[in-house]
Amino acid sequence: MSIRTYIQSNKERFLEELFSLIRIPSVSAKQEHKGDMQLCAERWVEILLTSGADRACVMKSEGNPVVYAEKILSPQAPTVLVYGHYDVMPPEPLELWTSKPFEPVVRNGRIWARGADDDKGQTMTQVKGFETALRLGLLHCNVKFIIEGEEETGSPNLEDFCRKHRDLLKADLILVSDTSMVSPDIPSLTTGLRGLAYWEIELTGPNRDLHSGHFGGAVANPALILCRLLANIVDANGRIIIPGFYDDVQDLSLAERNMIAQIPFDEAVYKAAINVDELAGEAGYTTLERNGCRPSFDICGLWSGYTGEGAKTVLPSKAFAKVSCRLVPHQQHKKIEKLLADYLTRLAPASVKLKVTPLHGGQGYVCPIDLPAYKAAEKAMGIAFGIPPLAVRRGGSIPIIATFEEIFGIKTILMGFGLEQNAIHSPNESFPLDFFYKGIETVARFYREYP
Repeated sequence: MSIRTYIQSNKERFLEELFSLIRIPSVSAKQEHKGDMQLCAERWVEILLTSGADRACVMKSEGNPVVYAEKILSPQAPTVLVYGHYDVMPPEPLELWTSKPFEPVVRNGRIWARGADDDKGQTMTQVKGFETALRLGLLHCNVKFIIEGEEETGSPNLEDFCRKHRDLLKADLILVSDTSMVSPDIPSLTTGLRGLAYWEIELTGPNRDLHSGHFGGAVANPALILCRLLANIVDANGRIIIPGFYDDVQDLSLAERNMIAQIPFDEAVYKAAINVDELAGEAGYTTLERNGCRPSFDICGLWSGYTGEGAKTVLPSKAFAKVSCRLVPHQQHKKIEKLLADYLTRLAPASVKLKVTPLHGGQGYVCPIDLPAYKAAEKAMGIAFGIPPLAVRRGGSIPIIATFEEIFGIKTILMGFGLEQNAIHSPNESFPLDFFYKGIETVARFYREYP
Protein backbone atom coordinates (compact mmCIF):
# COMPACT_ATOMS: atom_id res chain seq x y z
CA MET A 1 0.00 0.00 0.00
CA SER A 2 1.31 3.48 -0.83
CA ILE A 3 1.57 6.37 1.61
CA ARG A 4 -1.18 8.30 -0.14
CA THR A 5 -3.48 5.26 -0.26
CA TYR A 6 -3.07 4.67 3.48
CA ILE A 7 -3.85 8.32 4.23
CA GLN A 8 -6.85 8.31 1.90
CA SER A 9 -8.19 5.12 3.53
CA ASN A 10 -7.91 6.61 7.02
CA LYS A 11 -8.53 10.30 6.44
CA GLU A 12 -11.93 10.42 8.15
CA ARG A 13 -10.53 8.71 11.24
CA PHE A 14 -7.55 11.07 11.29
CA LEU A 15 -9.92 14.04 11.12
CA GLU A 16 -12.23 12.78 13.85
CA GLU A 17 -9.29 12.14 16.17
CA LEU A 18 -8.18 15.74 15.61
CA PHE A 19 -11.72 16.96 16.27
CA SER A 20 -11.82 15.03 19.55
CA LEU A 21 -8.86 17.11 20.72
CA ILE A 22 -10.18 20.41 19.43
CA ARG A 23 -13.45 19.93 21.32
CA ILE A 24 -11.49 20.11 24.59
CA PRO A 25 -10.98 23.84 25.39
CA SER A 26 -7.40 23.53 26.61
CA VAL A 27 -6.75 27.25 27.16
CA SER A 28 -3.59 27.45 29.26
CA ALA A 29 -3.97 31.16 30.04
CA LYS A 30 -7.12 30.62 32.12
CA GLN A 31 -7.26 28.77 35.42
CA GLU A 32 -10.88 27.81 34.74
CA HIS A 33 -9.59 25.38 32.08
CA LYS A 34 -7.21 23.52 34.40
CA GLY A 35 -9.35 20.38 34.19
CA ASP A 36 -9.46 20.64 30.41
CA MET A 37 -5.67 20.58 30.28
CA GLN A 38 -5.67 17.19 32.02
CA LEU A 39 -8.44 15.88 29.76
CA CYS A 40 -6.62 16.95 26.62
CA ALA A 41 -3.36 15.36 27.79
CA GLU A 42 -5.18 12.11 28.51
CA ARG A 43 -6.82 12.16 25.07
CA TRP A 44 -3.42 12.60 23.45
CA VAL A 45 -2.21 9.50 25.30
CA GLU A 46 -5.10 7.47 23.84
CA ILE A 47 -4.37 8.70 20.32
CA LEU A 48 -0.63 8.04 20.58
CA LEU A 49 -1.20 4.48 21.77
CA THR A 50 -3.65 3.68 18.98
CA SER A 51 -1.22 5.28 16.51
CA GLY A 52 1.45 2.76 17.41
CA ALA A 53 3.40 4.05 20.40
CA ASP A 54 4.67 1.29 22.69
CA ARG A 55 4.24 3.54 25.68
CA ALA A 56 2.40 6.79 26.36
CA CYS A 57 1.64 8.58 29.61
CA VAL A 58 0.76 11.86 31.24
CA MET A 59 3.66 13.21 33.29
CA LYS A 60 3.58 15.86 35.99
CA SER A 61 5.41 19.16 35.69
CA GLU A 62 5.42 22.25 37.89
CA GLY A 63 2.57 23.50 35.69
CA ASN A 64 0.28 21.75 33.24
CA PRO A 65 0.91 18.06 32.53
CA VAL A 66 3.25 16.90 29.77
CA VAL A 67 2.46 14.03 27.41
CA TYR A 68 5.27 11.58 26.70
CA ALA A 69 5.23 8.65 24.28
CA GLU A 70 7.77 6.44 22.53
CA LYS A 71 8.25 3.78 19.90
CA ILE A 72 11.60 2.06 20.31
CA LEU A 73 12.62 -0.15 17.39
CA SER A 74 16.21 -0.75 18.49
CA PRO A 75 18.64 0.70 21.04
CA GLN A 76 21.13 1.02 18.17
CA ALA A 77 18.79 3.01 15.91
CA PRO A 78 18.82 6.83 15.87
CA THR A 79 16.01 8.56 17.76
CA VAL A 80 13.73 11.40 16.68
CA LEU A 81 12.05 13.50 19.37
CA VAL A 82 8.80 15.12 18.20
CA TYR A 83 7.71 18.26 20.04
CA GLY A 84 4.25 19.82 20.00
CA HIS A 85 1.81 21.55 22.33
CA TYR A 86 -1.81 20.88 23.17
CA ASP A 87 -2.67 24.21 24.78
CA VAL A 88 -4.38 26.92 22.73
CA MET A 89 -4.92 30.66 22.88
CA PRO A 90 -8.13 32.07 24.38
CA PRO A 91 -10.83 32.29 21.67
CA GLU A 92 -12.05 35.80 22.53
CA PRO A 93 -13.60 37.93 21.11
CA LEU A 94 -16.25 35.25 20.63
CA GLU A 95 -18.62 37.48 18.65
CA LEU A 96 -16.18 37.56 15.74
CA TRP A 97 -16.25 33.81 15.16
CA THR A 98 -18.43 32.53 12.32
CA SER A 99 -18.75 29.17 14.11
CA LYS A 100 -18.13 28.10 17.68
CA PRO A 101 -14.36 27.94 18.38
CA PHE A 102 -14.40 24.55 20.10
CA GLU A 103 -16.91 22.89 17.81
CA PRO A 104 -14.81 22.15 14.70
CA VAL A 105 -16.45 22.30 11.29
CA VAL A 106 -15.22 21.77 7.74
CA ARG A 107 -16.20 24.62 5.44
CA ASN A 108 -14.76 25.67 2.08
CA GLY A 109 -12.06 23.03 2.31
CA ARG A 110 -10.84 24.18 5.71
CA ILE A 111 -11.09 23.07 9.32
CA TRP A 112 -12.42 25.99 11.36
CA ALA A 113 -11.73 25.94 15.12
CA ARG A 114 -9.34 27.13 17.79
CA GLY A 115 -6.30 24.85 17.59
CA ALA A 116 -7.08 23.68 14.05
CA ASP A 117 -3.58 24.82 13.08
CA ASP A 118 -1.83 25.94 16.28
CA ASP A 119 -0.91 23.39 17.35
CA LYS A 120 -3.33 20.48 17.55
CA GLY A 121 -3.69 20.20 13.78
CA GLN A 122 0.02 20.48 13.11
CA THR A 123 0.97 18.10 15.91
CA MET A 124 -1.55 15.61 14.55
CA THR A 125 0.28 15.69 11.20
CA GLN A 126 3.34 14.45 13.09
CA VAL A 127 1.48 11.72 14.95
CA LYS A 128 -0.42 10.46 11.92
CA GLY A 129 2.68 10.69 9.73
CA PHE A 130 4.41 8.50 12.29
CA GLU A 131 1.48 6.07 12.25
CA THR A 132 1.50 5.90 8.45
CA ALA A 133 5.23 5.21 8.29
CA LEU A 134 4.98 2.58 11.04
CA ARG A 135 2.04 0.71 9.51
CA LEU A 136 3.70 0.64 6.07
CA GLY A 137 7.07 -0.56 7.39
CA LEU A 138 8.84 2.70 6.49
CA LEU A 139 10.03 3.58 9.99
CA HIS A 140 13.76 2.98 10.56
CA CYS A 141 14.34 5.01 13.72
CA ASN A 142 13.04 5.29 17.24
CA VAL A 143 10.47 8.01 17.84
CA LYS A 144 9.68 9.86 21.06
CA PHE A 145 6.97 12.46 21.59
CA ILE A 146 6.76 15.33 24.06
CA ILE A 147 3.57 17.39 23.91
CA GLU A 148 3.33 20.20 26.46
CA GLY A 149 0.48 22.33 27.74
CA GLU A 150 2.08 25.74 28.35
CA GLU A 151 3.54 26.92 25.03
CA GLU A 152 1.01 29.71 24.66
CA THR A 153 2.07 31.12 28.04
CA GLY A 154 5.81 30.95 27.33
CA SER A 155 6.58 27.32 28.36
CA PRO A 156 7.62 28.44 31.86
CA ASN A 157 8.12 24.89 33.18
CA LEU A 158 9.31 22.97 30.12
CA GLU A 159 13.02 23.70 30.51
CA ASP A 160 13.07 22.30 34.04
CA PHE A 161 11.04 19.29 32.87
CA CYS A 162 13.52 18.59 30.07
CA ARG A 163 16.51 18.90 32.36
CA LYS A 164 14.91 16.61 34.92
CA HIS A 165 14.04 13.99 32.28
CA ARG A 166 17.06 14.48 30.04
CA ASP A 167 17.86 10.75 29.83
CA LEU A 168 14.27 9.84 28.99
CA LEU A 169 14.14 12.43 26.21
CA LYS A 170 17.57 11.66 24.78
CA ALA A 171 17.48 11.79 20.98
CA ASP A 172 19.51 12.57 17.86
CA LEU A 173 17.11 15.03 16.27
CA ILE A 174 13.99 17.06 17.10
CA LEU A 175 11.03 17.49 14.74
CA VAL A 176 8.55 20.35 15.23
CA SER A 177 5.44 21.28 13.28
CA ASP A 178 4.46 24.69 14.69
CA THR A 179 5.59 27.07 11.95
CA SER A 180 4.24 28.27 8.63
CA MET A 181 5.03 28.21 4.92
CA VAL A 182 5.64 31.07 2.50
CA SER A 183 2.30 30.67 0.71
CA PRO A 184 -0.20 28.00 -0.38
CA ASP A 185 1.77 27.50 -3.59
CA ILE A 186 5.27 27.68 -2.14
CA PRO A 187 6.19 25.14 0.56
CA SER A 188 9.06 26.03 2.83
CA LEU A 189 11.10 24.81 5.76
CA THR A 190 11.94 27.26 8.52
CA THR A 191 15.71 27.38 8.99
CA GLY A 192 15.98 30.24 11.45
CA LEU A 193 14.06 32.02 14.21
CA ARG A 194 14.82 35.29 15.93
CA GLY A 195 15.31 35.52 19.66
CA LEU A 196 13.48 37.89 21.98
CA ALA A 197 14.09 40.30 24.83
CA TYR A 198 11.12 42.11 26.42
CA TRP A 199 11.03 44.78 29.12
CA GLU A 200 8.69 47.07 31.03
CA ILE A 201 10.03 50.58 31.60
CA GLU A 202 8.69 52.80 34.39
CA LEU A 203 9.62 56.46 34.87
CA THR A 204 8.56 58.31 38.02
CA GLY A 205 8.70 62.08 38.43
CA PRO A 206 6.69 63.89 41.12
CA ASN A 207 4.95 61.90 43.85
CA ARG A 208 1.51 62.53 42.33
CA ASP A 209 -0.14 63.86 39.17
CA LEU A 210 0.24 67.65 39.16
CA HIS A 211 -1.75 70.58 37.76
CA SER A 212 -0.08 71.29 34.41
CA GLY A 213 -0.74 75.02 34.77
CA HIS A 214 0.75 75.33 38.24
CA PHE A 215 3.73 73.03 37.65
CA GLY A 216 4.19 72.76 33.87
CA GLY A 217 7.59 74.14 32.81
CA ALA A 218 9.03 73.82 36.31
CA VAL A 219 8.77 70.06 36.94
CA ALA A 220 10.03 67.35 34.57
CA ASN A 221 7.28 65.49 32.71
CA PRO A 222 7.99 61.70 32.85
CA ALA A 223 5.98 61.07 29.67
CA LEU A 224 8.03 63.56 27.69
CA ILE A 225 11.31 62.20 29.04
CA LEU A 226 10.26 58.62 28.30
CA CYS A 227 9.53 59.58 24.70
CA ARG A 228 12.98 61.16 24.42
CA LEU A 229 14.66 58.07 25.86
CA LEU A 230 12.85 55.72 23.50
CA ALA A 231 13.57 57.97 20.52
CA ASN A 232 17.28 57.60 21.29
CA ILE A 233 17.30 53.82 20.79
CA VAL A 234 16.97 53.70 16.98
CA ASP A 235 18.69 56.17 14.64
CA ALA A 236 17.42 57.67 11.38
CA ASN A 237 18.86 54.71 9.43
CA GLY A 238 16.91 52.17 11.48
CA ARG A 239 19.99 51.02 13.38
CA ILE A 240 19.82 50.36 17.12
CA ILE A 241 22.37 52.63 18.82
CA ILE A 242 22.69 50.89 22.18
CA PRO A 243 26.46 50.47 22.66
CA GLY A 244 27.52 46.84 22.16
CA PHE A 245 24.16 45.79 20.72
CA TYR A 246 25.63 44.45 17.45
CA ASP A 247 28.76 42.87 18.94
CA ASP A 248 27.48 39.30 18.40
CA VAL A 249 25.48 39.89 15.21
CA GLN A 250 26.89 38.01 12.22
CA ASP A 251 26.52 39.63 8.82
CA LEU A 252 24.54 37.75 6.21
CA SER A 253 26.68 35.92 3.70
CA LEU A 254 26.20 36.50 -0.02
CA ALA A 255 24.85 32.94 -0.33
CA GLU A 256 22.24 33.62 2.37
CA ARG A 257 21.19 36.88 0.76
CA ASN A 258 20.86 35.18 -2.61
CA MET A 259 18.71 32.45 -1.04
CA ILE A 260 16.43 35.04 0.58
CA ALA A 261 16.16 36.88 -2.73
CA GLN A 262 14.60 33.75 -4.28
CA ILE A 263 11.61 33.96 -1.94
CA PRO A 264 8.66 35.47 -3.83
CA PHE A 265 7.76 38.81 -2.26
CA ASP A 266 5.52 41.57 -3.58
CA GLU A 267 6.16 44.74 -1.62
CA ALA A 268 3.05 46.46 -2.96
CA VAL A 269 0.83 43.59 -1.81
CA TYR A 270 2.61 43.53 1.56
CA LYS A 271 1.99 47.26 2.11
CA ALA A 272 -1.61 47.05 0.95
CA ALA A 273 -2.36 44.17 3.32
CA ILE A 274 -1.41 46.31 6.33
CA ASN A 275 -2.53 49.63 4.82
CA VAL A 276 0.76 51.54 4.91
CA ASP A 277 2.24 53.72 2.19
CA GLU A 278 5.88 53.14 3.00
CA LEU A 279 8.00 50.52 4.74
CA ALA A 280 10.80 51.30 7.19
CA GLY A 281 13.75 49.54 8.76
CA GLU A 282 17.49 49.18 8.85
CA ALA A 283 19.15 50.75 5.82
CA GLY A 284 20.98 48.43 3.45
CA TYR A 285 18.69 45.42 3.87
CA THR A 286 15.59 44.17 2.09
CA THR A 287 12.27 43.74 3.89
CA LEU A 288 12.67 39.95 4.15
CA GLU A 289 16.23 40.34 5.45
CA ARG A 290 15.09 42.89 8.02
CA ASN A 291 12.24 40.86 9.46
CA GLY A 292 13.93 37.47 9.34
CA CYS A 293 17.67 37.94 9.78
CA ARG A 294 18.32 41.30 11.44
CA PRO A 295 17.58 42.46 14.99
CA SER A 296 14.87 45.02 15.67
CA PHE A 297 13.47 47.24 18.42
CA ASP A 298 9.78 47.98 18.96
CA ILE A 299 7.61 49.87 21.42
CA CYS A 300 4.80 47.43 22.21
CA GLY A 301 2.87 49.65 24.60
CA LEU A 302 3.08 53.25 25.85
CA TRP A 303 0.92 54.97 28.46
CA SER A 304 0.88 57.85 30.94
CA GLY A 305 -1.35 60.47 32.51
CA TYR A 306 -5.00 60.91 31.63
CA THR A 307 -6.37 58.93 28.65
CA GLY A 308 -10.09 59.10 29.32
CA GLU A 309 -12.78 61.08 27.53
CA GLY A 310 -12.39 64.84 27.37
CA ALA A 311 -9.55 66.94 28.81
CA LYS A 312 -7.75 66.77 32.11
CA THR A 313 -4.77 69.09 32.43
CA VAL A 314 -2.27 67.03 34.40
CA LEU A 315 1.46 66.63 34.50
CA PRO A 316 1.65 62.86 35.12
CA SER A 317 3.54 61.31 37.97
CA LYS A 318 4.50 58.22 36.00
CA ALA A 319 5.05 57.04 32.45
CA PHE A 320 5.32 53.45 31.23
CA ALA A 321 6.38 51.54 28.16
CA LYS A 322 6.62 47.92 27.16
CA VAL A 323 9.38 47.37 24.62
CA SER A 324 10.94 44.42 22.85
CA CYS A 325 13.91 43.48 20.72
CA ARG A 326 13.87 40.65 18.22
CA LEU A 327 17.36 39.15 18.28
CA VAL A 328 19.35 37.09 15.82
CA PRO A 329 21.33 33.92 16.55
CA HIS A 330 24.42 34.43 18.74
CA GLN A 331 22.87 37.43 20.50
CA GLN A 332 22.32 36.50 24.15
CA HIS A 333 19.02 37.86 25.42
CA LYS A 334 20.29 38.33 28.99
CA LYS A 335 23.24 40.36 27.69
CA ILE A 336 20.90 42.52 25.62
CA GLU A 337 18.58 42.96 28.61
CA LYS A 338 21.46 44.47 30.59
CA LEU A 339 22.75 46.59 27.70
CA LEU A 340 19.40 48.33 27.26
CA ALA A 341 18.93 48.89 31.00
CA ASP A 342 22.45 50.33 31.36
CA TYR A 343 21.98 52.56 28.32
CA LEU A 344 18.71 54.04 29.55
CA THR A 345 20.16 54.53 33.03
CA ARG A 346 22.99 56.62 31.55
CA LEU A 347 20.55 58.71 29.51
CA ALA A 348 17.88 59.29 32.16
CA PRO A 349 18.11 62.70 33.90
CA ALA A 350 18.11 63.11 37.67
CA SER A 351 14.63 64.65 37.47
CA VAL A 352 13.06 61.19 37.17
CA LYS A 353 13.53 57.75 38.66
CA LEU A 354 13.98 54.90 36.16
CA LYS A 355 12.99 51.26 36.59
CA VAL A 356 13.65 48.69 33.84
CA THR A 357 12.19 45.21 34.37
CA PRO A 358 12.95 42.30 32.01
CA LEU A 359 9.74 40.31 31.44
CA HIS A 360 10.60 37.63 28.92
CA GLY A 361 13.43 36.43 26.71
CA GLY A 362 14.75 33.65 24.55
CA GLN A 363 17.52 32.80 22.13
CA GLY A 364 17.38 32.68 18.34
CA TYR A 365 18.01 29.54 16.32
CA VAL A 366 19.54 28.51 12.99
CA CYS A 367 19.39 25.07 11.37
CA PRO A 368 22.16 24.20 8.86
CA ILE A 369 20.63 23.20 5.52
CA ASP A 370 23.33 20.60 4.85
CA LEU A 371 22.16 18.35 7.71
CA PRO A 372 21.11 14.86 6.47
CA ALA A 373 17.85 15.26 8.41
CA TYR A 374 17.17 18.59 6.70
CA LYS A 375 17.82 17.00 3.32
CA ALA A 376 15.37 14.21 4.21
CA ALA A 377 12.73 16.76 5.20
CA GLU A 378 13.37 18.77 2.04
CA LYS A 379 12.91 15.71 -0.18
CA ALA A 380 9.82 14.53 1.70
CA MET A 381 8.09 17.90 1.50
CA GLY A 382 9.02 18.29 -2.16
CA ILE A 383 7.31 15.01 -3.06
CA ALA A 384 4.22 15.64 -0.92
CA PHE A 385 3.64 19.18 -2.23
CA GLY A 386 4.94 18.64 -5.73
CA ILE A 387 7.56 21.39 -5.54
CA PRO A 388 10.87 21.62 -3.62
CA PRO A 389 10.53 23.75 -0.46
CA LEU A 390 12.43 26.98 0.06
CA ALA A 391 14.67 27.50 3.10
CA VAL A 392 13.26 30.48 5.00
CA ARG A 393 14.22 32.34 8.16
CA ARG A 394 11.31 33.63 10.22
CA GLY A 395 11.11 36.81 12.25
CA GLY A 396 9.16 35.27 15.12
CA SER A 397 10.50 33.47 18.15
CA ILE A 398 10.09 29.99 19.63
CA PRO A 399 12.50 30.25 22.59
CA ILE A 400 12.17 26.59 23.56
CA ILE A 401 13.90 25.54 20.30
CA ALA A 402 17.17 27.15 21.39
CA THR A 403 16.67 25.68 24.86
CA PHE A 404 16.36 22.20 23.33
CA GLU A 405 19.70 22.69 21.60
CA GLU A 406 21.30 23.85 24.85
CA ILE A 407 19.97 20.92 26.89
CA PHE A 408 20.21 18.06 24.40
CA GLY A 409 22.96 19.32 22.07
CA ILE A 410 20.94 18.46 18.94
CA LYS A 411 19.31 20.34 16.09
CA THR A 412 15.63 20.86 15.33
CA ILE A 413 13.95 20.55 11.95
CA LEU A 414 11.07 23.05 11.77
CA MET A 415 8.63 21.26 9.47
CA GLY A 416 5.57 23.50 9.65
CA PHE A 417 2.45 23.40 7.49
CA GLY A 418 0.67 26.58 8.59
CA LEU A 419 -0.22 29.60 6.48
CA GLU A 420 -0.54 33.29 7.34
CA GLN A 421 -4.23 33.22 6.40
CA ASN A 422 -4.91 30.49 8.97
CA ALA A 423 -5.34 33.29 11.55
CA ILE A 424 -3.74 31.51 14.48
CA HIS A 425 -4.34 33.38 17.79
CA SER A 426 -7.24 35.23 16.11
CA PRO A 427 -10.95 34.55 15.69
CA ASN A 428 -11.77 32.11 12.89
CA GLU A 429 -8.56 30.12 13.04
CA SER A 430 -8.49 27.52 10.29
CA PHE A 431 -6.35 24.87 8.60
CA PRO A 432 -6.71 23.72 4.96
CA LEU A 433 -7.71 20.08 4.73
CA ASP A 434 -5.24 19.41 1.93
CA PHE A 435 -2.39 20.83 4.02
CA PHE A 436 -3.42 18.60 6.92
CA TYR A 437 -3.16 15.52 4.72
CA LYS A 438 -0.07 16.71 2.83
CA GLY A 439 1.54 17.34 6.21
CA ILE A 440 0.87 13.76 7.23
CA GLU A 441 2.34 12.57 3.93
CA THR A 442 5.44 14.74 4.40
CA VAL A 443 6.12 13.30 7.85
CA ALA A 444 5.63 9.72 6.62
CA ARG A 445 8.00 10.33 3.71
CA PHE A 446 10.52 11.90 6.07
CA TYR A 447 10.66 8.67 8.04
CA ARG A 448 11.15 6.73 4.80
CA GLU A 449 14.19 8.91 4.04
CA TYR A 450 15.66 9.19 7.55
CA PRO A 451 18.21 8.13 8.59
